[in-house]
Amino acid sequence: MGKIIAFTNQKGGVGKTTTCVNLSAFLVEMGKRVLIIDVDPQGNATSGIGVDKDKETKTIYDVLCEQCDISEAVTLSPIKGLEIIPATVDLAGAEVELVRMPGRERLLKKYLEKVRNSYDFVCIDCPPSLGLLTLNALTSADALVIPIQCEFFALEGVSQLINTVRLIRKQGLNPDLDIDGVLLTMYDKRSSLTDQVSNEILKFFGKKVFKTKVPRNIRLAEAPSHGLPITKYDPKCAGAIAYGQLAKEFLARQPK
Repeated sequence: MGKIIAFTNQKGGVGKTTTCVNLSAFLVEMGKRVLIIDVDPQGNATSGIGVDKDKETKTIYDVLCEQCDISEAVTLSPIKGLEIIPATVDLAGAEVELVRMPGRERLLKKYLEKVRNSYDFVCIDCPPSLGLLTLNALTSADALVIPIQCEFFALEGVSQLINTVRLIRKQGLNPDLDIDGVLLTMYDKRSSLTDQVSNEILKFFGKKVFKTKVPRNIRLAEAPSHGLPITKYDPKCAGAIAYGQLAKEFLARQPK
């Protein structure tokens, strides 16, 4: 059965989509079958792997609003072995429509059960909020990956996310939801602030923190504008090396 991983952090600009896209791309290079679910109305994961958002194609909005079967929305990416259910700005209106639907917190989970067995990993890129779309992702996921930027406000909002996870467990929406790992992003080893923030995160999350740290890297920032994961844009840059190490560490944490 494919494992469903939600990439989430309430705070924006922490490398959430970058992590979802590039970890997925490296997992594919390591022989895994991966499906990305883009549930962020900005659609950055969609464009980040070269899928045209303007092209007439089914999206996660169509799935959630019951306008198509989930299998119809699975789109091939230019990266062999990596598939995606894309998102467009239309998804912004889905939260309003979902409110009226029975079992609205479990809709994504219901649909993902139909396709998860076709993949080793289903990676959900969440929006930077704790709204109904993120709640659907957290209810669907087996585990979370939480990217945290190494800056002063890094832990801001994370405590709220952890409280939400506790509530989801307690209310029976997803009692087994776990944190697979916390990833330090935009890491600058020359900065004393980075050390301070890293220590605070280690105190808070302990062994959940990945040993791999993703450095600030201009090539990582450039890659999405070319519609490519870092594996194809610049596989030898520092950012690519870090995400390659993360993929190995991530797999090592998975049950055999």
